Amino acid sequence: MPKLELPGLIDAHVHMRDPGSTHKEDWHSGTCAALHGGVVGVLDMPNNSPPITESLSLAAKTRRATEQAVCDFGLFAGANANNATTVGSLLGVVGLKTYLNETYGPLYLEDLPAAVRHFQAWPKGRTIAVHAEGYMVAVAIALGQVHGQAVHLCHIARRSELALVRRAKEHGWDVTCEVTPHHLFLTEEDSKRIESLAYMDPTLGTSDDCRALWENLDVVDAIASDHAPHTLEEKGSPHPPPGVPGLETMLPLLLTAVAEGRLTLQRLVELTSTGPAKVYGLAQDARSRVLVDTDDSYVLSGQDLFTKCGWTPFEGWRVRGRVIRTWVRDVLAFDQGRVVVDPGFGRPLHFG
Repeated sequence: MPKLELPGLIDAHVHMRDPGSTHKEDWHSGTCAALHGGVVGVLDMPNNSPPITESLSLAAKTRRATEQAVCDFGLFAGANANNATTVGSLLGVVGLKTYLNETYGPLYLEDLPAAVRHFQAWPKGRTIAVHAEGYMVAVAIALGQVHGQAVHLCHIARRSELALVRRAKEHGWDVTCEVTPHHLFLTEEDSKRIESLAYMDPTLGTSDDCRALWENLDVVDAIASDHAPHTLEEKGSPHPPPGVPGLETMLPLLLTAVAEGRLTLQRLVELTSTGPAKVYGLAQDARSRVLVDTDDSYVLSGQDLFTKCGWTPFEGWRVRGRVIRTWVRDVLAFDQGRVVVDPGFGRPLHFG
């Protein structure tokens, strides 16, 4: 069986749900899932309850992660209508997350003046990550250009949005973007099959949108899971929350794409490791790596996952490529189906 060592993945977009919704996920279960997926570092979004918008909530979340995480981690600060002049002073955050479209959680900048204040005040040279859909992608790009900020567009999902990113890069503007596995591998047609489990934000695109993502990966800087677990009961409710788990399925799906000739191995590494580190200016430890069996063919199943929610929108998909071992800072952390480090092994990621 051919085995291959790859640089450990950095997943630049996860929702560990801790604090606030630990029945869905917590720092230990979520980072165990990360190791199972070959991920050595996660960047966690700030739309917790309470949201991470000031020093006390950041300190409390940092303590929880430090006590429970088994892989390395970084935390975002969240923008709200009232913290533009103070959030930039928070130490240790990997970036500012701004929500220009309404989505799950308590953070949303409802008007342009609030967004402008943040783009004016945020310290230069530190990334602003943006949830923007449709025409708000153009707004985010323009705000970054006007105020000299590095803008990272999260989970781009539409052909028209990616076209804007391409034009911005052609002009030399400081814009980066990510796409998700669920937007690369699923379309709105899958909603008919898996129903509310396919509900996410941004919603699944058309087959043409999906094709556009694959055709334009040259302008994409990172693939991130947007790991957003909810319980099956919540997803089956009359008003299901948006989001799907993805930490453990991202690498197998992408290795399958490599096996099928849709993606090169070099590009996989760029999109899942060196790319996200570059977007956020993170230092990488070359000793953090993952061993995969590229010939192992198997069927994805929620019952085999470490995520607390225990399901996947890719249930029943046959993939090729299994994580055997994951090392973090040269310490064996995951070995053939078992997490072999204790809670609290994970450390904050640092800037390069």
